[in-house]
Amino acid sequence: MKRIATIFFTALIGGTVALTVDHYLGDKENHIQTTLPANYPVKFTGYSSGMTPEASIDFIKASEISLPAVVHVKTESAPQRNQMYYYDPFRNFMWGQPQQQAPQMGSGSGVIISGDGYIVTNNHVIKGADKVEVTLYDKRTYAAKVIGRDPATDIALLKIDAKNLPYLLYGNSDDVKVGEWVLAVGNPFNLTSTVTAGIVSAKARNINVLDSDPSQDMFPVESFIQTDAAVNPGNSGGALVNTSGQLIGINSAIASNTGSYTGYSFAVPVNLAKKVVNDLVEFGKVQRAFLGISIRDIDSRLIDEKKLQGDTKGIYVTGVSQGGGAGEAGVQEGDIILKVGEVYVNNVPELQEQIGHYRPGDKLAILVKRNGEEKVLPVTLRSKNGSISVAKAGKNEVISILGATFESVSEQEMKRLGLNGGVKITSLDAGKLRSAGIKEGFIITAIDKRKVDSLDDVKETLDNKEGGVLIEGIYTNGMKAYYAFGL
Repeated sequence: MKRIATIFFTALIGGTVALTVDHYLGDKENHIQTTLPANYPVKFTGYSSGMTPEASIDFIKASEISLPAVVHVKTESAPQRNQMYYYDPFRNFMWGQPQQQAPQMGSGSGVIISGDGYIVTNNHVIKGADKVEVTLYDKRTYAAKVIGRDPATDIALLKIDAKNLPYLLYGNSDDVKVGEWVLAVGNPFNLTSTVTAGIVSAKARNINVLDSDPSQDMFPVESFIQTDAAVNPGNSGGALVNTSGQLIGINSAIASNTGSYTGYSFAVPVNLAKKVVNDLVEFGKVQRAFLGISIRDIDSRLIDEKKLQGDTKGIYVTGVSQGGGAGEAGVQEGDIILKVGEVYVNNVPELQEQIGHYRPGDKLAILVKRNGEEKVLPVTLRSKNGSISVAKAGKNEVISILGATFESVSEQEMKRLGLNGGVKITSLDAGKLRSAGIKEGFIITAIDKRKVDSLDDVKETLDNKEGGVLIEGIYTNGMKAYYAFGL
């Protein structure tokens, strides 16, 4: 019995010692683990050993391809006067010219798209400019000619007299995926040749930044590629490229409360820009095609209102224009458009972008769903006026030099102002009239003391004209004014 008690006592002491040592060592081990040195190796999941996320993307190659093909665009335009400028040639002869304000300077970016000097940029970069200058990546500077511009897509085309220039190859913006890496290349804040990286955040964004004016044939097409690559003032007109260095968009806008980058930037898809550029080169103006329908996005309210069943993808047709291409093809109100050509569309900007790739007279198939059944309808696209023919821009050099668009003066306005003729300036761009200080809304009543009743009178009076020109007229507020310039 005594021997059994001794054995039990010895086992009890041994167990107690073992538990005490285990508790101490356990605490010691835990203490060591919570004070690991800062350089303790940590591995990324989803990548092989030694591979970081950035290592799988070749930003260097894309940058080397892009930088030489992106230019710095600088503009100069006549100053914007805060007060109406009254020009009296007789008073100025006696007392001298009024003090002139300094010209306004602007800056942006552009992308070389051909070795012989064609450059694409944003319309808002060169709008109203009297002079456009381009500085290349190698510091050479050229005067640029504006070949054409399209306010509806915010695209403009420039040309410089140069050869063998580096240029970017077109990518395919229809193939761009959300989440894809992209680079923005441009000249923000006059910091030339700047590259930033980000991903495609969304596609087919409509941010209502472009003006709409059906009376001036202005039907904006907004289907921007949204990215989180840093873009700032001066980036406008620059390149959005993929990791292969292919051009997939023209950087155009930012969403910001401060005027500087806060996380979102927007680019015109290159497929749309390419079509605009081709039209400007070939025809001198954009050939805009229309389906001839009214449409809206499908949402829960429309689903309840129209009792739509099944899949809610596509765009709902709310109306069909008589004589339009879609109506002739058999499209009906209540149809749901699922596909344009080879591209599925799921909102209004996507459909507008796809139609924007075509010209009047082009034929394509659209896929519609009607009463749960899908149908393919062949459509011949038409212009706004219902034509299937393309139209070249007018070549009247005098009107081009003036830089204005005109309209007849209404009977009501002539009566109110005591006029019996005249032509009204509805918009002004770079040209002689704007440089002379004339404002939009000015009614020209005489040129060189010759009465003006129509645009034909303006053309006839100024054709082959050389030297000084005196223009007389009146503004809609009743103020009479005189302007002079040279041809």
